[in-house]
Amino acid sequence: MIKVLFVCLGNICRSPMAEAIFRQSVEQAGLANHIDIDSAATSTYNIGKPPHHGTQAILEQYGIPWGGKARQVTAQDLQTYHYVVCMDDSNVTNTKTFGPVGEGTWLGKLSDMVAGADWDFVPDPYYTGDFDETYEKVTVGCASLLEHIRKVHEI
Repeated sequence: MIKVLFVCLGNICRSPMAEAIFRQSVEQAGLANHIDIDSAATSTYNIGKPPHHGTQAILEQYGIPWGGKARQVTAQDLQTYHYVVCMDDSNVTNTKTFGPVGEGTWLGKLSDMVAGADWDFVPDPYYTGDFDETYEKVTVGCASLLEHIRKVHEI
């Protein structure tokens, strides 16, 4: 089982959005038995809270199921997940403070998966208010991530 963890600051906007979009893509590709998906925060601000109402609204607009409650990254996550996919540079830096990354674990930004991307990070709609822009970037990034996983793991 390939394990993918999406990470952002509070785990209520970007990472649960990525989790939901990626999960739907994985299910539509018939790979739900091959890929395990979760999301987490680098902070403790929102632990136990559901996704932000703006995240819920945009996912519902596109018919994408969502769920879960915010949790924080753990040292164990960095040892057990194959892909730790962060939304921006500060998420990468802060994730590394939770402990060493496991052998063979990829830790980087979602934008790193997008060949020729003209963007370097997924903006936080909690601050920008632009859930549409975040949705567009996350959707492109998740499609590229799934393509990468299928190619590398031959599934």
